[in-house]
Amino acid sequence: MLKDRDIKITAEHPELEISQIVRGIVRRGLHPIAPKASISLRLDADVLEWFKARGRGYQTRMNAVLRAFKEASL
Repeated sequence: MLKDRDIKITAEHPELEISQIVRGIVRRGLHPIAPKASISLRLDADVLEWFKARGRGYQTRMNAVLRAFKEASL
């Protein structure tokens, strides 16, 4: 069994952040997530502020709303 003292941290193999470890655990066995496209989008200022006012992750929430609309339109 590998001991902590036997693990060599280098620039090529840095120590992982806890978020990276959790992401790997959560994603195991699931289908890969397709990369997201970066776009420029014009929105009404009040709509953008409404999403931003709900805190971090506002772009993810906006994506979820658009996805729900897309799926409801099928």
